[in-house]
Amino acid sequence: MAGETTINLVGNLVDDPELRFTTAGAAVAKFRVASTPRTFDRQTNEWRDGESLFLTCSVWRQAAENAAESLTRGMRVIVTGRLKQRTYDDREGIKRTVFELDVDEVGPSLLRATATVTKAGHHKAPQQPQRTAADPWTTQTPAPQYAAEPPF
Repeated sequence: MAGETTINLVGNLVDDPELRFTTAGAAVAKFRVASTPRTFDRQTNEWRDGESLFLTCSVWRQAAENAAESLTRGMRVIVTGRLKQRTYDDREGIKRTVFELDVDEVGPSLLRATATVTKAGHHKAPQQPQRTAADPWTTQTPAPQYAAEPPF
């Protein structure tokens, strides 16, 4: 949608994804990703870690079930989604604001790993059976002949 902030996040899973279901039966998986920027210091000839960003992510429906089954704590992941801001009152009544990622896509990073991909089953509508001549609804009956003018 227009006006939404879409971001790509690369980092490590802090915990295993937690899969839950809404009262309507929709699957949702929540997980946190820690992303730490690294810069190279030419004076010391070493890599330096910056301040880590911890972001809570939510993925829905079939992708939630796939993520919960495939991803584990410590894995390096690539996440694409829409950044959302949420405000709430904590237990002491103090207003808090958090930023969360509403995930569109998530998967393992292949920078330092390999993966075997298995396609998940699709939820398709059942196919209609082929109609046979024995089916009374498929037999062609001549259309009734009507007069050009209504009978009233």
